[in-house]
Amino acid sequence: MVRELRATCVIFLMLTVLTGIVYPLLVTGVAKLFFLYQAEGSVVEVDGRAVGSALLGQPFTSDRYFHGRPSATAAVAYNGLGGAGSNLAPTNPALAEAVAKRVAELRKETDDSSLSPPVDLVTTSASGLDPHVSPAAALLQVPRVAAARSLPEAEVRGLVQRHVEPQTLGILGSPRVNVLRLNLALDALPR
Repeated sequence: MVRELRATCVIFLMLTVLTGIVYPLLVTGVAKLFFLYQAEGSVVEVDGRAVGSALLGQPFTSDRYFHGRPSATAAVAYNGLGGAGSNLAPTNPALAEAVAKRVAELRKETDDSSLSPPVDLVTTSASGLDPHVSPAAALLQVPRVAAARSLPEAEVRGLVQRHVEPQTLGILGSPRVNVLRLNLALDALPR
């Protein structure tokens, strides 16, 4: 019995060291060696000041900015510590109500009562922290942003089109627009 207990304790300690120390250090080392930007949080800086992360959505509510996908995180939108979807099933009335409310807000904002907005503007992502929207979602917002900034729509539309990121490796995912980078490019436009 003592021999089995000792063997169990040794295996437990070995696995604890392996999975709790060696593996995390190895993964962190590989990440810092080959993926430093991502391992450091993909921090986007402007004039040496951190303004956000390219991998985490953040709230933009002003008409002067493109809005990201709705967030389902806890009490604070885009809370990185509470990243999770709403977990509401497609048949849940609360989900249908939330989506209907967002559709109504977009129809009012665009002054188009028959608008069928892109799904990513009315539903949350699995993490609630998605930093991207579809090109269609960004293009839908062009008239609002252009009017708020007194810019020609064609100029703002061109900016969106220049910020469309292609599919990863040409086949994975969908084309997308990083909302933070697009809004920073808007701020950099000459006034």
